[in-house]
Amino acid sequence: MKKILLLLTLFSFSTHSQIKRIEPSNWWIGMHLNEITLLVYGDAINSLEPSIQYKGVSITKVDQVENPNYLFITVNINQSAEPGKVKINFKKNDKLISTKEFSLLSREKESENRASFTQKDAILLIVPDRFANDNPKNDNAIGYLEKANRTNESGRHGGDIQGIINRLDYIQSMGYTQIWNTPLIENNMPKYSYHGYAATDFYKIDSRFGTNDDFKKLVTEAKKRKIGLIWDVVLNHCGLEYYFVKDLPTNDWLNFQETKTKTNHIKSTQLDKYATMVDKNKYTDGWFDDSMPDLNQKNPFVASFLIQNSIWWIEYAGLSGIREDTFSYSDKDFLAKWTKAILEEYPNFNIVGEEMTTVTELAAYWQKDKVNADGYKCYLPTLMDFSLTENLVKSLTTTNNWWSTWKEVYQGIGQDYIYPNPNNLLIFPDNHDLDRFYSRINKDFEHWKIGMVFYATMRGIPQFYYGTELLYSNEVSGNDGQRRADFYGGWQNDSKDAITKKGLTENEQKAQQFFSTLLNWRKSSNAIHTGKFKHYAPNQNDVYVYFRYTDKEKVMVILNKNKEKVSLDMKHFEEMIPSSFNAIDAITNTKLFVNNTLDVEAKSTLILEIK
Repeated sequence: MKKILLLLTLFSFSTHSQIKRIEPSNWWIGMHLNEITLLVYGDAINSLEPSIQYKGVSITKVDQVENPNYLFITVNINQSAEPGKVKINFKKNDKLISTKEFSLLSREKESENRASFTQKDAILLIVPDRFANDNPKNDNAIGYLEKANRTNESGRHGGDIQGIINRLDYIQSMGYTQIWNTPLIENNMPKYSYHGYAATDFYKIDSRFGTNDDFKKLVTEAKKRKIGLIWDVVLNHCGLEYYFVKDLPTNDWLNFQETKTKTNHIKSTQLDKYATMVDKNKYTDGWFDDSMPDLNQKNPFVASFLIQNSIWWIEYAGLSGIREDTFSYSDKDFLAKWTKAILEEYPNFNIVGEEMTTVTELAAYWQKDKVNADGYKCYLPTLMDFSLTENLVKSLTTTNNWWSTWKEVYQGIGQDYIYPNPNNLLIFPDNHDLDRFYSRINKDFEHWKIGMVFYATMRGIPQFYYGTELLYSNEVSGNDGQRRADFYGGWQNDSKDAITKKGLTENEQKAQQFFSTLLNWRKSSNAIHTGKFKHYAPNQNDVYVYFRYTDKEKVMVILNKNKEKVSLDMKHFEEMIPSSFNAIDAITNTKLFVNNTLDVEAKSTLILEIK
């Protein structure tokens, strides 16, 4: 009878102690980060005793937390470890209850020194749900709360990874060398889940986009076309439906865990020496949205989970960069630790942070090598230059100014001294959070071309949003559904198709051709990739002129937004070039001889390669 009771007890314990997750499920030998913390989740598992018998792998610490459904196991992987399946045995009172496998993998050659995005690149931003639906079978995957409904601007439309793969040739033909997708990880939320910024599984591609293997295939196919993949990361928050939100591991896993207080969105509190701690903390710890719980990176288990997850995706998928969402909303000390950990693992890696502000000082605060008054050091290489975006729109829509309508652009770029590395800023006419560039400049086609030339030749790393090459616009300002409209030809029976050009207007076709010519020329220009920048105050006939140059190459860019032809006196530019010179027009590939004066047509651009 006692034996039967003992067996029943063990059976009862084992059925109620099922281990549901171990995250991450694998790691790699030879990593700089060779001590990781495994998050183990299951039913009443906190009394289990884990052990490992594997050469070069050892458990250095086991942490129990408030919730009995979690264990945190710190594992060290030393240099003697070899690839294989590591068995983790879980015992209770010396009785084996469960065995789980943890994979150790070998790294790809040159993984540590992988290339990343630089000024040489032109980045395409895609909202995957709105780009192309080439696998309709996964539109309504089993177990997902929100179903596809293309008639709903705020709903899921069905775009997927296969749709991107099938359009890689088009992307390559347009001159792009990098793709940044908004988050592809699982967002199993009841509504408004298409954008990807409310994760419900940081380790899994959303099944409505495809699988983890599908994403790896996208990276592989893109690399064949010399295109890299940039991963969109959210450190600040996740979605309400995440398992570790519905079953919280600790009493401080989230910020404002009980009150769900919203952030005040006041970025300046982080630099303001007069700001109260109440206001500082409300900015970083407040919830971004009711459906987006704020993760507490001051909790060491949360911090480890997020750092490991970012490195896991880089290594697993072979990524060429990271874009980090809502950067400054996370804990400052954690952000320094996170950026440093990635750069220690991948010294050549580039990370761009979203600090959505037009105040240069607020953005520059986070860039690597910035000397801050408060002594804070972050290791973030790149910031998104929202100031430049706003200033160009102002310049292109201003019709009268006592000095120059280019004043905002000229003076804004003049503040580059605030950044340690202004050449590594991400520059862009628009993105998924902004109104379409073509709308903002009042659908002026010639000014659109000026804008495209500006971003293709300006200092920094240019990013363009899908559809920009087709003059996408949004009729209602601030409407996300219109900002994130479906890509032409991404769905069967679309009235327009970007690739076949079916249904495209004359201006859309001209824009597409102009854009492709511009970006493909840019691929071969060392002056644009690595050159210095010098600009002239735009007070001569309201024309903005600047140069990109190296010791061997020089490019002169002329932007004329006037309604009349302008004649430039070349003597004004003798600091950079002689009054007479030979050049090639980069767009038309025609030769020019400039002798003392240069006529620039109304509302036009010139990119001159000086010979």
